[in-house]
Amino acid sequence: MLEQILRIVVMNLRSLPERLGASFVIVIGIAGVVGVFTALFAMAGGIENTLKATGTPGNVLVLRGGSQAELNSSMTRETVDLVAQAAGVRRDERGEPLVSGELVVIAELPKKGETTGANITLRGISPAGFALRPKLRIVEGRAFQPGLQELLVGRGAAVQFEGLEVGRTVRLRGADWQVVGIFESGDAYESEIHTDAATAQTAWGRPNVYSAVLAALEDTGPGGPAALEAVLDADPRLNTEVRSQIGYYADQTRQTTQGVRLLGSAVALIMGLGAIFAALNTMYASVSGRTREIATLRAIGFGPLPVVASVMVEAMLLALAGGVLGAIVAYLFFNGMTVSTLGGGFTQLVFAFRVTPDLVSRGLVLALLIGFVGGLMPALRAARLPVTAALRAG
Repeated sequence: MLEQILRIVVMNLRSLPERLGASFVIVIGIAGVVGVFTALFAMAGGIENTLKATGTPGNVLVLRGGSQAELNSSMTRETVDLVAQAAGVRRDERGEPLVSGELVVIAELPKKGETTGANITLRGISPAGFALRPKLRIVEGRAFQPGLQELLVGRGAAVQFEGLEVGRTVRLRGADWQVVGIFESGDAYESEIHTDAATAQTAWGRPNVYSAVLAALEDTGPGGPAALEAVLDADPRLNTEVRSQIGYYADQTRQTTQGVRLLGSAVALIMGLGAIFAALNTMYASVSGRTREIATLRAIGFGPLPVVASVMVEAMLLALAGGVLGAIVAYLFFNGMTVSTLGGGFTQLVFAFRVTPDLVSRGLVLALLIGFVGGLMPALRAARLPVTAALRAG
């Protein structure tokens, strides 16, 4: 049986050049499915990687009670001071609490190559904000000076938006702001522009108003945020909610990538059905063109299983070739490509596509599944061909 399968499979594969055009239909169709599937899920993976990389263990975000995000949270200077003095907040070597009251607002700048404005996050941070972001490093220029309308720009934002090079001046809120530095952090903060919190409050007409408090805890374990929340809840002057910085951005990850993955699955399903029908047509045509050959093999003693195996191997190999081609195209064109899309709060999130080995393997499995489904029915038809009738038809 195994010898029969091997012989008929080899003979079938040798005849593939005679069906080159029809075979390309399967290969290109499946390559398109895998390419689109890989690209869309690489987009979701890039967003997920960027957001999940944001945050430091032991850091928490304190928001106004009931707020879902920094943009719809608001608190006073008194709240920031009370959080800074709360038990469990870590202090630096000078005894100062590691707390940064921050204002998050939406600014508008044109993206490169466009004339219309797009939303970008401007974050006003306090002096401790740099110490609370150990991954942030200035790669060009310098940090902003408190009290001046100066901007420290994330690398991702500088790539995507017009006029954010060091030394340039941009117009925000009817005033000129000078770009004095570029920073890298490898996370969602790279999509933002940073400035002094007090300066941002004045420019946006929100004196002594903050969006959130970023604080470091003495207890860096999983129970740290809950312990601080219990302390703050005991103060009747406060209405706050404490979330770990990593947990906050993990929630943003789920919200942002869910839609992208749903879209990717829907598109892959629709295109996959098209590829299955293309494979069915091609394999049926292949079987019809080989009716006399298959009947002759059956007549000289080849069983139905080797016939099924020959058709299935052809379909699966063509599907695998299409899957590999689609994965290669997706990797060459999309892996590492930096783009921006709407993130939480309708501001731009800059991220890079990530075509990972796991994603490629899933694409290849999808290709093989399409090949299996597309080849199964033609293979069964080939095995059931009546030998005498097929020989007479030939």
